[in-house]
Amino acid sequence: ADFEYYTHLFVNELKRDPTDVECFDMAQSNSEHSRHWFFGGKMIINGIAKPQTLFQLVKSTIKGPRAAANSVIAFHDNSSVIKGYDIKTLRPTSAVGPSAYDLSDDTQHILLTAETHNFPTGVAPFPGAETGTGGRIRDVHATGRGAYVVAGISAYCTGNLRIPGHEMPWEDKSFAYADNLAPPLQIMIEASNGASDYGNKFGEPVLCGFARTFGQRLPSGERREWVKPIMFSAGLGQIPARQSVKGEPTQGMWAVKI
Repeated sequence: ADFEYYTHLFVNELKRDPTDVECFDMAQSNSEHSRHWFFGGKMIINGIAKPQTLFQLVKSTIKGPRAAANSVIAFHDNSSVIKGYDIKTLRPTSAVGPSAYDLSDDTQHILLTAETHNFPTGVAPFPGAETGTGGRIRDVHATGRGAYVVAGISAYCTGNLRIPGHEMPWEDKSFAYADNLAPPLQIMIEASNGASDYGNKFGEPVLCGFARTFGQRLPSGERREWVKPIMFSAGLGQIPARQSVKGEPTQGMWAVKI
């Protein structure tokens, strides 16, 4: 429907070709990353339409009274936030210049966000995982009117590693990999280094995570393997309660896309 709208807009109303900037914006705004076509689309399995989308199923988990009462931000910002605690914290006495710190009362909520950066990590493991962590750190900072990073979680799923001198009996040496993807062992090592590198530069240590490898030929002859890797990045943060709600747009504001 969106593609039909854009075609009608440029062919029949604007009567011109879209600019490069407009093409990029439409592609970016309507990607799976932003619009979630799959998660928000109708699911038809074996010819039968399911009553709920995947997103509706996920969002139904916060409809209970206890979950709803504990949720501060869910499904409408860059991260999820649950209720935190009243604390005492040090805060600068001036926000516009050098100043002394003063002890003050505050309410800090708990933030959690996560995303994957799979294909870029498969193509270029170190920078792919590095920007996966960086993009997720951006999500932490951009929640509400500003939040703080605390700690990171990184995880990786790849095909069989085939470590030299340490091959496992289930690792099939006949498995071939695409020329545009790094081998699993390189992904596992360099992606881990890249994710930690970016987090360390922002003062966000990686506290935990997991690594999984799998590759197998089924009796039917079908190959099952993480040929395209999974690079999972999650972050724990905190956000002052007074900054957990974004301001409302008003007439005359500029919309700037960088």
